[in-house]
Amino acid sequence: MRVQSLTLAAASAALLAPTTLPTATATAAPRSHAPAAREGSVLASELLAEVRDCAPVSKGRYRPDDGVPATIPVCGKQGAVFWKADMDIDCDGRPGARCNARTDPLFSSSTAFQQSDGRHLDAETLPYIVVPSAGPIWNHRDHGVRGGSVAAVIYQDRVQYAVVGDTGPRELIGEASYATAEGLGIRSDPRGGGTDSGVTYIVFKNSSVSPIENHRAAVTQGEALARKFISEN
Repeated sequence: MRVQSLTLAAASAALLAPTTLPTATATAAPRSHAPAAREGSVLASELLAEVRDCAPVSKGRYRPDDGVPATIPVCGKQGAVFWKADMDIDCDGRPGARCNARTDPLFSSSTAFQQSDGRHLDAETLPYIVVPSAGPIWNHRDHGVRGGSVAAVIYQDRVQYAVVGDTGPRELIGEASYATAEGLGIRSDPRGGGTDSGVTYIVFKNSSVSPIENHRAAVTQGEALARKFISEN
């Protein structure tokens, strides 16, 4: 979990009302150089309409970054859990031209989950998200969330399908891989990229992509699960 400095800590405290998620409004982060496009035909607005209200499933709230108030619950609805947070950039896993110890001072060559050949994930090419390690606030495994679970990540009008690929600190939430940020048009530089707010993470319960590195399968399955989520809620 990357630690981003926020200029207005009080803004984080207003991210969520006690039981209601705010609408998706955020100041646009600088764009990456790669073109971004919505994956599949499900609109961001369709998914966001289903996650306006929050029925918390976590026992407490998470901090988006160190040193700021804990304001973010994990919410539950039929078929999914979700949260609204910032996005810090996870560059961990197999080193490459953009994700390595030189470009990222917090770089780790390992990820909590590995691909089918035993190698660690490639943050540069694989869209994945980070979930907090199981702890007193929330245990993701109790809600059908594991390595390879399918997620829809929404920023502004874009939807990016991803997998759960790594775990982070127990008290922080809001992180995704370099490739996820690229796909959403969010600045992907691990030193100063990401965005301070406006990202919605929806993880579909008991879903699984195998092998975990098959992004095309994540998109296909994510599209079907997103449609089901909309129709059943």
